Amino acid sequence: MILLPPAFRARSGSDVTRAVRLLLSILCSTCLAPASAYEVPMAPVAAQGSMQVAFAPWEDVEGLLVEVIDQARSQILMQAYLLTSKKIATALIAARHRGVDVQVLADEAQSHVISAKLSMLLAAGVPVWMETKYQNAHNKVIVIDAATTTPTVVTGSFNFTWTAQHKNAENILIMRNNPTLTAHYHANWQRHRLDARPFALDSDRRE
Repeated sequence: MILLPPAFRARSGSDVTRAVRLLLSILCSTCLAPASAYEVPMAPVAAQGSMQVAFAPWEDVEGLLVEVIDQARSQILMQAYLLTSKKIATALIAARHRGVDVQVLADEAQSHVISAKLSMLLAAGVPVWMETKYQNAHNKVIVIDAATTTPTVVTGSFNFTWTAQHKNAENILIMRNNPTLTAHYHANWQRHRLDARPFALDSDRRE
């Protein structure tokens, strides 16, 4: 038996029926409201390894990134919003030439700005993909040697550009030797890769 509150009480049967339907619709809309589509964030990870911070324009963040790239032994996975730094692009190409698996994700909306460096990478044998699913693919991340016991993750506000080093106020965080944390960044890179499309050289686009 459903007991109606005073606001829903009515004298006629038809009024009662309408009141019951209204009440049930309210209850159903509350009970059957769709759950959040967001995933549960990862649990906190125990502190492990080391962390290093640097701040532009006072410190040589660009040079530090080149150093970290030069230390890679097996794989470099990059997520870039902007990539115009000649030093960083050259370091990625050098890593590819010494046998490191280098792969880059970049923001499609910025392709008119970064296409020159992406073309350099592609010509050197570095696979490049463009992210098209988001208004801004705003990650600035480098995942290095994720499958080893001594991986490195780089993240922060620092875009991979000359301007980020010389004109902006930026930060970078380098987290070394934390395989569990690195695994999460590696998995997220792979998820973004599945949504991206291959970048093509200008000559390939015209064909």
